[in-house]
Amino acid sequence: MNRAILTIDDISSLNTRWMVDYLVEKDIVAVMFARGENVEKFYEEAIYAVKNGMIVGNHSYSHKAFSELSLKEAIEEIEKCEKVLDKLYKDAGVQRKYRPFRFPYGNKGGENRAQIQKYLRENGFSKLDDRAISYPWWRENGANEDIDTFWTFDFEEYRISWNDGFTRESSLMKMDDPNPQNGGPLFGENIANIILTHAHDETEAVWPKYLKEMVERAIAGGVTFVKPEFI
Repeated sequence: MNRAILTIDDISSLNTRWMVDYLVEKDIVAVMFARGENVEKFYEEAIYAVKNGMIVGNHSYSHKAFSELSLKEAIEEIEKCEKVLDKLYKDAGVQRKYRPFRFPYGNKGGENRAQIQKYLRENGFSKLDDRAISYPWWRENGANEDIDTFWTFDFEEYRISWNDGFTRESSLMKMDDPNPQNGGPLFGENIANIILTHAHDETEAVWPKYLKEMVERAIAGGVTFVKPEFI
């Protein structure tokens, strides 16, 4: 079986609402990692995600690279976003059962990595159940031990709006790559992935309904999207 957990970074955005509607239609629960400043900007869209069963996690307040921050600054980024998310769940009338965290850019804080992991562990953050992931590099890099949620496959669709030569076709071709330069393959037998995509209105402008096309193609290729569980 080829199973995957879907994660969506940088909510909320104008396209968050239709993404949620589509995921509900497909019976897919995604972990949506929120930038606190984006939630404040598109608050009703974030409320909509929570009310419709998505798990909204912490992606820091302002999406700074944590290796460029002091430990104090890094914790402030996390805690400022936590306050936004606590209010979000309260206003949505939904119990906040899980507190997953994802570093901006996957940047785990450089020399502060161990101390940030200790902070996450001691302050009630939730670890996504990643025990089915079997890539050797996942364990070699300590991702299986870390509290934060990393990923194994990145659609890279966010690059399309950069005009750096990466296109819709590039993203779709990556899905078929049996040995991508970074991460693991999307398709295969008896594999598990944590898939990364983003809620970006800039991408929506150049590739309308991109999430739907990518998810539909993944499902057609044998991927089963499973409900996120936490350990």
